[in-house]
Amino acid sequence: MEEATASTLGVAVAIACSLLNGTSFVVQKMGIGRAQRAGHSCLREWLWWVGTLTMALGQAGNFVAYNLAPATLVTPLGAFGIPFGAVLASWLLGERLSPLGKLGCVLCCVGCIEIIIHTPKASEVQRLAELEDRLTDPVFWAYVALVLLVLLTLVLRAASPAGSSDALVPIAICSLFGSFTVPSAKGLGLAVSELLPSAAPPSTPHAPQLALAAAAVLTVSLPAQLRYLTCALAASSSATVVPVYYAGFTVSVTAASSVLFREWAGASAVAALGAACGFVTVCAGVVLVEAYRDGSPPLPCQPPPKRD
Repeated sequence: MEEATASTLGVAVAIACSLLNGTSFVVQKMGIGRAQRAGHSCLREWLWWVGTLTMALGQAGNFVAYNLAPATLVTPLGAFGIPFGAVLASWLLGERLSPLGKLGCVLCCVGCIEIIIHTPKASEVQRLAELEDRLTDPVFWAYVALVLLVLLTLVLRAASPAGSSDALVPIAICSLFGSFTVPSAKGLGLAVSELLPSAAPPSTPHAPQLALAAAAVLTVSLPAQLRYLTCALAASSSATVVPVYYAGFTVSVTAASSVLFREWAGASAVAALGAACGFVTVCAGVVLVEAYRDGSPPLPCQPPPKRD
């Protein structure tokens, strides 16, 4: 598949998955509401499971998108789901979207379009052998060491009484784990594509080992992200968590992809500035959507209290 075609397909998949993720939150909230009215756990509500499976489908599609287009292009497009979910919630849940919230929806869309225009459309790493070569770069390992050091500090901080009530600590942990999740997903996709029986011989004899290493990193990073994101939502409102997490996660993924995949190596200063402006526009839109949306966040899935 040509790079331009793959990149276009990756953008389309990323946008579709973003809309699926935005839909999943609304459907999950509908399921939680039905479960509360029925007096049982949302785990017994089919509508909640529909939302959960929709979210899983969206996340699986994101992994496909990461292997079709640069991560620095795919990751910011997740913002498309925020205004879509807000509009959908206003229709299905009766949540009121204020004029500033509607402006935020427009800003999210405008910023995403600006990012699509200015972000590099081709990845510098197309083969597993190229990725293996990049993994020997001392700059990359220095970046990994720095991220691990910061993560260790933040995890210890989160375990302390002071850190347990600070939402910024788990948000920062979730964001930094993105430095491992997205590159590992892209690496696993490259490995799987070369290890398929119908594919040409792998570009490196270490393809199975690289696939196992990427899968191991994902096994650790994904549950950790979910855990600390839950902690962040428990410590603060979604109006605070969502925009800060979006910004932090996008910056983290962009930094890791720039170091490992060098996706911005051939980009001009104008393109970088345009993408940065688009990112800031999206962040402003996300803040407006979340801060000026009239609706209570979903409650955690807990079994109903026992009746006497």
